[in-house]
Amino acid sequence: MIALLVRLTSKGPVLFVQERIGVNREPFNMYKFRTMHDRADELMAQVEEFNESGGGLFKIKHDPRVTPVGRFLRRFSLDELPQLVNVVLGRMVFVGPRPLPRRDFENYYEEWHYSRHGGMPGLTCLWQVSGRSDLDFHKMCILDVYYLRNRSWVVDSKILLRTVWVVLFAKGAY
Repeated sequence: MIALLVRLTSKGPVLFVQERIGVNREPFNMYKFRTMHDRADELMAQVEEFNESGGGLFKIKHDPRVTPVGRFLRRFSLDELPQLVNVVLGRMVFVGPRPLPRRDFENYYEEWHYSRHGGMPGLTCLWQVSGRSDLDFHKMCILDVYYLRNRSWVVDSKILLRTVWVVLFAKGAY
């Protein structure tokens, strides 16, 4: 149903495939339902100045490249469902630091930020249940490193439960 909605409401492929940086700084392809207009990457330079997350991460609350259906999918994290393929392929786990695009990886501004790549990337993480896009890059890294140093099945269970709440109420999603 989601694939059909994406296909019928905008030109371009249903899936968005992007290189992300995972564990030990290794790149892999991550899959999502496409939420932006086709060729949105070509417009990146035009919207770069509107970045609201500071260095190391790119986020715009009202990104003009996002389609109306894409806004809905992002609000409830439905665009993330194809990432389950990455879990099955062993490139991601359910809980771990979110993998970032190479562009963001290359904009880390403190050496310790790279330590967030010391564990498998996840579908959800402490950052997502603590504010998501409302937190800046530096705070995201602090939470990722804290998680990696304190991870356990209990912590993972708490994050998974909090993720359900955050997704249902679309907290910090854009």
